[in-house]
Amino acid sequence: MSAAAPAAAAQAAIAAPDAARDFRIAFAIMTALLIAAPFVVYPVFLMQALCFALFACAFNLLIGYVGLLSFGHAMFMGFAGYIAAHLAKVGSIDFTLPLIGVGPHWRFGPLPPLVAIAAGVVCSALLGLLVGALAIRRQGIYFAMITLALAQMVYFFCLQAPFTHGEDGIQSVPRGKLLGIDLSVDLSMYFFVLAIFLTGFLLIYRIIHSPFGEVLKAIRENEARAVSLGYSVDRYKLAAFVLSAALSGLAGATKSLAMQNASLTDVHWSMSGEVVLMTLIGGLGTIFGPVVGAFVIIAMLQYLSPFGQWVTIMQGVIFVVCVLAFRRGVIGELAAVWRKSL
Repeated sequence: MSAAAPAAAAQAAIAAPDAARDFRIAFAIMTALLIAAPFVVYPVFLMQALCFALFACAFNLLIGYVGLLSFGHAMFMGFAGYIAAHLAKVGSIDFTLPLIGVGPHWRFGPLPPLVAIAAGVVCSALLGLLVGALAIRRQGIYFAMITLALAQMVYFFCLQAPFTHGEDGIQSVPRGKLLGIDLSVDLSMYFFVLAIFLTGFLLIYRIIHSPFGEVLKAIRENEARAVSLGYSVDRYKLAAFVLSAALSGLAGATKSLAMQNASLTDVHWSMSGEVVLMTLIGGLGTIFGPVVGAFVIIAMLQYLSPFGQWVTIMQGVIFVVCVLAFRRGVIGELAAVWRKSL
């Protein structure tokens, strides 16, 4: 061990409490702003932005802390959205295969919102387990292409399955009630979505700063060294993939109830590209970066919609500017400036 190693370890031990303190301050500020936001900004827009922010945070857990780039992550968000919307509206499960015409079918009546969301999360986690078990056998661009190919298969299933209603999607999804509170009121639904977002956000923070998260970072930095230290790298990758899929499903299931619809848009490959853009603009490998990136992209789609297809060009310009001028993303650059000022 070099003489610099003990000094570096001591420096890291000193910096850890400061980082935790900075996180608590930033989290408190973010929470206060989000609590006050619906009294100033349209709550439905905020609900959509929060769902995408959670989706981006879940994606960032995989790419930012494990180094795995998935080009098909929208399948988890969109599939969970379909499951939650269908169970909240109809309350039956019909997985009849499109070409064969056979499959299980159960009918039990509409489910409460929390149960419908939980079912969506479980389904996305199981889908993540299946996809992850196949995809983690490869690395780099091959991993990305496998996830994209499997996502296209899920898209085809959602297009053909009877319970998804094809291109029409599932419309007029009831929000239901929670502990006697009518979630059809936008303000009530907003705080329900905010509670889910904050819970998922804190869970991701805890995962990142746990011993499990430290192993994930070690795999990202030097996978061969992690293997030489005795870690089962494939198991850690699979666990991270399933967690990311489940949290993406949480975002998708919540969105389907908040926006009262589930459509092919959320499971399309272009949505996987949107979440990559959100993460890179906000700051790859930062805890708050995906939240900022999601709000920027959703605000552009919402308020620049009169420009039609020009919005896509504007997104491309912003992406190029961020890559050239803000290599670490908005939050990454701000954090670097903050560290230099100390």
